[in-house]
Amino acid sequence: MTAVPARRPAAAVAYAGVDLGATKIEVVITGSDFAPVAQARTATPSRGGPAAVVVAIKAVVDEAIEASPHRRIAALGIGVPGQVDEATGAVSKSPNIRGWTASFPLREQLQKDLGVPAAVDNDVRVALLGEHRLGAAQPFRDVLAVWFGTGVGGALLLDGVIRRGRLSACGEIGHACAAPGGRRCSCGRRGCLEAYAGRGSMERRARERVEKGEKSSLFTLMKRSGRTRLTSGVIAKALDEGDRLANELINEAVRAAGPVLASAVNILDVDAVLIGGGLGSRLGQPFARRVHRSMQPHLLHDGRESVPVLAAGLGDLSGALGGAVLAAERASA
Repeated sequence: MTAVPARRPAAAVAYAGVDLGATKIEVVITGSDFAPVAQARTATPSRGGPAAVVVAIKAVVDEAIEASPHRRIAALGIGVPGQVDEATGAVSKSPNIRGWTASFPLREQLQKDLGVPAAVDNDVRVALLGEHRLGAAQPFRDVLAVWFGTGVGGALLLDGVIRRGRLSACGEIGHACAAPGGRRCSCGRRGCLEAYAGRGSMERRARERVEKGEKSSLFTLMKRSGRTRLTSGVIAKALDEGDRLANELINEAVRAAGPVLASAVNILDVDAVLIGGGLGSRLGQPFARRVHRSMQPHLLHDGRESVPVLAAGLGDLSGALGGAVLAAERASA
């Protein structure tokens, strides 16, 4: 007897949230309550630029919809690691995604390909939106979010509102200077926090040191896992195994982050600092505590008055769930 597929509800409202990263594209489908009903993930294309990325996004969104109990989505929201034009939804550049070197009309192309309204914003702003509506930032009105991934991104919530800034660049803490005249950053400047605490910069540094003869399990673990890059999972595994180089890279990241985040807190006097991103979420609250300790010598109000530093409550799904929230809120605006 042939099985009859379960009927899908036609009237239920569903949203797609997309988290576009340098290494992966994560999609969730949610109902109006933002509880995930389906997920899908794929690798971010390593060539072909934004056109190839859009093709990959459509494929993984279609895959997630097929796995969900909904026939279609009402809208899509996406967070992108780059500078976004709020009026047009174009992404001017995304330096951590290979080949994305010029402005691309992302919202327009997604709406054309998927046939639904699309909302586009910076990835950390979208993740902070998700955390404020659904996660660890819910109790707070003023939050600094710092996302440690391939690069280091940031976002700022003040009086319950996520700030964009004059050039839509509010929160770019990864390009705050951690070491004047220091290591070259992917942005071309020297001494940026991202040059010390971004996973991409850690990988470059690790390769340089291993090529010079230093012993490390990092690249053995990378190959064993079938990866071609030092992912957050590989770094976490090396830390668990006591790899000396991995530990030094994380220590260096924490030392660089402490004074930068403390300075931002001294200026803004936020209620909390939220730590997320691929690496930040993978290392979790222990990593957040290390960053907190590194901040202490530089905080105006330290000790018992010190600002709490928390790991993102939604983990790896902060960005994708934030995308679903963004889609719903823009659609109802």
